[in-house]
Amino acid sequence: MKMLIIGGTGGMGQWFTKFFLHHDYEVIVWGSSGKTEIADQMGVEFASDLDKAIAEADVVIITVPIDITARVIRETAPKMKQGSLLMDLTSIKAEPVNAMKEYAPEDVEILGTHPMFGPSIPTLQGQIVIMSPIEGRCDRWFPIMHDLFEKSGAHIEIIDPEEHDRFVSVVQGLTHFAYITIGTTFKSLDFDISKSRRFMSPVYEIMVDFVGRILGQNPYLYAHIQMKNEQVLKVHEAFINECRLLSNIVKEQDTEAFCNKMTEAAAHFKDTASALHRSDKLINSKIAEFEEMIASVGKERGLLHNYSGVTHVGTIEKVTPRTVTISRGDRTVSLRTENVRLLSDAELKKWKIGNLTHPVRDISVLIPSGADPETIEKVISCDESIVSVSIIDIYSGISDDRLSTTYRITILGDLPAAKVQKDIENMLYGLGCSIRGHDPI
Repeated sequence: MKMLIIGGTGGMGQWFTKFFLHHDYEVIVWGSSGKTEIADQMGVEFASDLDKAIAEADVVIITVPIDITARVIRETAPKMKQGSLLMDLTSIKAEPVNAMKEYAPEDVEILGTHPMFGPSIPTLQGQIVIMSPIEGRCDRWFPIMHDLFEKSGAHIEIIDPEEHDRFVSVVQGLTHFAYITIGTTFKSLDFDISKSRRFMSPVYEIMVDFVGRILGQNPYLYAHIQMKNEQVLKVHEAFINECRLLSNIVKEQDTEAFCNKMTEAAAHFKDTASALHRSDKLINSKIAEFEEMIASVGKERGLLHNYSGVTHVGTIEKVTPRTVTISRGDRTVSLRTENVRLLSDAELKKWKIGNLTHPVRDISVLIPSGADPETIEKVISCDESIVSVSIIDIYSGISDDRLSTTYRITILGDLPAAKVQKDIENMLYGLGCSIRGHDPI
């Protein structure tokens, strides 16, 4: 299957390029920026002739900014071949689906799609993908795409475009509007957010992190989500009206009115107990990570800096609610606790394998008669001190019919090589092997 992704050099375009490559599609990308180097990095072709690529593609995906999606559909759809599929990955659905219905020939199928995630997620596992198939316009391709996403772990929601936009006007429109407004209120108050973290509760910390997460994204994307969905302004009006009502209740010191408002909202919300449970899990996970950092004082650990991507490995010296100090040799670094993540033991070993220089040792043994050299190789590889092991020589010319086998072991670079070698030799001795040249101690 040939696929063209228009906008394929952007964040979501790159994510879906890699996804469809993994599922054996032949992917070509195009982007208005002309960044052919991004296509090269992904190992795909950049469409030098866009019209030709459109005409030859079995599937064309549009993943461009919301404000130009309808125009790109209008320019692309008429050039597509019979039996092909046109789909978009836009945060609104009514406008792009209507554009596809208007401009795509009758023999071209169309599928409105909205992935409810960003390009930072590693896989589709557990993610929601919304689809808006139009009856009679996606009979062949809808089952194919539905099954592909679902088998990759996604949860598929089917909804018509107008209903999608009504829900998303709250799910995204209200949520983003509220968080961005909190951020602009911080600015208006000249409020010191960093200093406020000294007095934070877990709920406040999580809220501030979500505000920062939104503010740190592409502002044009969020502007278009607010401005291109016709349902959003009604949501804004309701939200602002409720803000005024509550503010007036507070101003008038009307405790009963405030409590009634909150009680009525809780009754409408319905399942506050489950919400409390889920939010407790989120809060407790943050607390648990901090407690693990404290328990790691004096131990070797790895810390991944979430923003720079740099991994710091060393001994944890000190942990406070604000900073964690780690040292290695004569170098000591203090990092903000909210900016780092503890590596698991497996992740730490993987980092060491990729970043340290590892000594190599050869061990020659006589293995017991009838024993399998490869089975012994697998036993050696299970030792946590070993990066890799291989058989480099087998010789059968021994008088007692035992095989002489030489194992080449690569030892983790920060461990004492001589001790690890001796430990492996003793392990081999325990398996009935004889170490050629000397006896184990």
